[in-house]
Amino acid sequence: MATSPSLVHVVWELTLKCDLACKHCGSRAGKPRAAELTTAECLDVVAQLAELGAKEVSLIGGEAYLREDWDVIAAAIVDAGMVCTMVSGGRSWDRERAIRALAAGVASVSVSIDGMARAHDEQRGLLGSFASAVASMRTLREAGVEVTANSQLNKRSVPDLDAMLDLFVDRGVTGWQVAMTVPMGRAAERPEWLLQPHDLLELFPKLAELATRARAAGVHVFPGNNVGYFGPHEDTLRGVTFSGTGFEHFEGCVAGVSLLGVEADGAIKGCPSLPTGAYTGGNVRERPIRAIWDAAAELAFARDPRAMTSELWGFCGGCYYASVCRGGCSWTAHVFFGRRGNNPYCHHRALEHAKAGLRERLVQIERAPGVPFDHGRFEVVVERAQVDGAPEASRDGISRRP
Repeated sequence: MATSPSLVHVVWELTLKCDLACKHCGSRAGKPRAAELTTAECLDVVAQLAELGAKEVSLIGGEAYLREDWDVIAAAIVDAGMVCTMVSGGRSWDRERAIRALAAGVASVSVSIDGMARAHDEQRGLLGSFASAVASMRTLREAGVEVTANSQLNKRSVPDLDAMLDLFVDRGVTGWQVAMTVPMGRAAERPEWLLQPHDLLELFPKLAELATRARAAGVHVFPGNNVGYFGPHEDTLRGVTFSGTGFEHFEGCVAGVSLLGVEADGAIKGCPSLPTGAYTGGNVRERPIRAIWDAAAELAFARDPRAMTSELWGFCGGCYYASVCRGGCSWTAHVFFGRRGNNPYCHHRALEHAKAGLRERLVQIERAPGVPFDHGRFEVVVERAQVDGAPEASRDGISRRP
């Protein structure tokens, strides 16, 4: 039976223009799109989202504040009865911008921090970007704007997780969202930065420890939809969200169910992270958002749990949790393998392989073409787990699969 969609959260890319050129950016942000929506068109989008019943709109980029009308759009969102939040790389939040955010009614600004100074600056491709992001946090707080943080989990950032939490507590951050770096956009050009599935065996106990410690300090750690699933720490990570409520476990992809993505040129997707080509259901310049939301097949794939379960393959196809999890994050699976339905970033999956003395390794076999929201293609190598830090000498029984 198909799930009746009820829009809750919209993530809106106001512009692809950015004052950073991050080496792991999935949208390859930097220059604005060729035909970004005008102010009048944006205000019409606000009205349409409110009519659809959206509860929260998160403004992202690129860098949203690089549009001169960003606060006009934010104020319109708030005036329409929706919560407006922002996500920022944090390079240039001066006091004037912070005051504009406060005046517009922006509920919070999430600043991206991907490790401490060395790791963060390496990923941003700009020396001093970490210092700027931390300074932006201070400027926003001093202006009266609530500050949260978001971080990508990869081989550069994970060693700094403890220090990052200390920083956030010190800076008065109230919420911290974490998500796995996946091979989309520029991140596809750096496969050595990606965590391997067996790295989750150490990562998830650490995330649970951090979540517990953070909660005691007034910081809510909440996982993105590609952090999971069904391991012993699921309830610790998902039991309490930034809003104070949560779920006992992951309940499946919400793309096109409660989530909507809007790109700067008006393209509509069920999730802002999904590849544009395969998942765009229409454009606001051609059809009303309600018509796209109600009828576009590209947005509806997650609304029928049985249909979604039937398309699972690989490990996910035979998993005990298949009917509930439905392959986890569709975005993660698609950018690794070119189709959804088999998610290698799963704690339960890593644990099951470890019980059998095995582990999975992701190997890139096709490069990304070099356009926004693109991806290459990987295959999974199943191999014997390491013993005492060294690979097993025997290669018997190793299998490779897309």
